[in-house]
Formats: sequence, C-alpha cells, structure tokens
Amino acid sequence: MNEHEKAAKAAQQVEAITGFYIHLIVFVLIMTLLFVINWVTFTDGIWWVQWPFLGWGLGVVLHALAVY
Repeated sequence: MNEHEKAAKAAQQVEAITGFYIHLIVFVLIMTLLFVINWVTFTDGIWWVQWPFLGWGLGVVLHALAVY
C-alpha cells in the first residue's frame, strides 16, 4: 500500500468517524426534545419516548460498531 492509498484510507476513516459523531449529536438533541415533549404532555402515565429511543439508539449503536 503506497502513501496515497494510506492517506485516502485515513481520510475515509475520518469521514466515517465524523459522520458517526454527527449522527450521535442529532440523536441526543432530538431525544432530548422528544423527552421534554413527552414530559410536558404526560397523560395517563404513558411514556412513549422510550420507543424512538430504543429504535434509533439501536441504529446509533450499529453505526458505532460499523465505524469502530
């Protein structure tokens, strides 16, 4: 593997890590917003926020495993 290929592979890895962190930040921000909405509109003791958290959280975990 020559230097150009190593640099291209390193750039690709940096791009993948950056994409993961963007995904993680968006996840945290949206989940915080959904939690607040669920808390403010809490009726009949129903917490629905865990379902998007579990589904999207699984996606974030799988993304992390793919990147690292």
